[in-house]
Amino acid sequence: MNYTDIARQVFALTGPADNIESATHCMTRLRLVLHDKKPEQIEALKKIEGVLGVYDAGEELQIIFGPGRVDRVTEAFLQKLEAARSSASPASSSSGGAQSVGQSAAAEPTAQVESATQAASKAEIGDGKALHAKIRAKNATPVKLLFKRIASIFIPLIPAFIACGLISGTLNVVSKVDPSFAQTAIYQLLAIGGSTVFWGMNLFVGYNAAKEFGGTPILGGILGALLAHPGLASVELADGPLVPGRGGVISVLLVAALAAFVEKRLRHIIPEMFSLFLTPLFTFLIAGTIAICVLQPLGGFLSDCIGTAATSAIGSGGAITGFILGGTFLPMVMLGIHQTLTPIHAELLARYGVTILLPVLAMAGAGQVGASFAVYCKTKNRFLKKTIASALPVGIMGVGEPLIYGVTLPLGKPFIGACIGGACGGAVQAQFMVGAATLGISGLPLAAATDQIPVYLLGLVTAYIGGFIATWLIGFDDPPEES
Repeated sequence: MNYTDIARQVFALTGPADNIESATHCMTRLRLVLHDKKPEQIEALKKIEGVLGVYDAGEELQIIFGPGRVDRVTEAFLQKLEAARSSASPASSSSGGAQSVGQSAAAEPTAQVESATQAASKAEIGDGKALHAKIRAKNATPVKLLFKRIASIFIPLIPAFIACGLISGTLNVVSKVDPSFAQTAIYQLLAIGGSTVFWGMNLFVGYNAAKEFGGTPILGGILGALLAHPGLASVELADGPLVPGRGGVISVLLVAALAAFVEKRLRHIIPEMFSLFLTPLFTFLIAGTIAICVLQPLGGFLSDCIGTAATSAIGSGGAITGFILGGTFLPMVMLGIHQTLTPIHAELLARYGVTILLPVLAMAGAGQVGASFAVYCKTKNRFLKKTIASALPVGIMGVGEPLIYGVTLPLGKPFIGACIGGACGGAVQAQFMVGAATLGISGLPLAAATDQIPVYLLGLVTAYIGGFIATWLIGFDDPPEES
């Protein structure tokens, strides 16, 4: 697949460079903020080779490529964007030669027309920028901005959770097959590697959070390290010794946001000549003191609430809770807001070593696989069959966007069937409280990181079958063949 060519086609449809305010990517999507976008533009993007779907999220235009591919396409796209912006910079007007009077006279009307056309184009882009700025300002509610920031903090950590989680899950399987392997040095080293993300998580979260909230990233990182420092256990304050790591990532998020706020205020108060020395010092001392005395206990309370709520909901609700969670998660994936649950998964992983939410929620994608296979069996549309055949393998591997935007959502009723399938699978996972030692992956690959692989696979198959049967019974309007 030619990623440079894909990026060129995407740029041709979303450009020029002035129309692209920002370009970022997550695990599966190229996320563009455009000043001007049109419905026909979105339809054209869907037809590009390698594009698995396109979702207009209001402020962002999200082009779905899937894991791995999105990294390469984004890299090529950013290179194209940078080159276009560089070439659009003001060039020298010196020609180094003389023109004849006749040439100047002939060129003058053409130049005037081109100048007028460029001015009109710039005015149109300017109007589009102003309009979209107003729309973004209207849609930029505090809740949406908070969700976006939280997702930006944790999404970069997902590869680390995947690597360490799969190591831990694999060791769990191997140690059950051969208990003596747990006594070897190789096992012990790999076990250390599998837990590494938890030892560094406070630093990473603090760094990313401070950066996202507008502070100095490294200050957020060392404040996160402060809250987890083992030396805290030897310090007695108020009723007893301090607890290293209390509050987990919740405390780190709170202190990083506070540090960014304090730092910004100090830069307005401290004279410029002393700012380099005093601003980081006072930021660390003020935010660190408040963190130890107030935010860490508060974070501990919130962390306990999250952990208790999640485990109690699934523990006491069992299959019913799993049915509800598994059935409602697919719409969250469709809207692209499922990453806002990442901090909860991270907190559960830090507290218990596994997250019991992820296996339940992962069933939503499995239900969609079953629903799409039912469509494949019933449809007579050859193009739809081809679409499903190409999207099913990645769906089984846990990437659900191609099936959402290419099959179930456009057809309507199969999307409901997929939700029912996810609910059935979620009920199985919750009933047996299956835990996963990672986050960021789903579908069949997640089995290796779960603590009850046979039960997880049973839930996966249940979701496949449930989605298939529900979609088969509900039915759908088979689209006609395109001429």
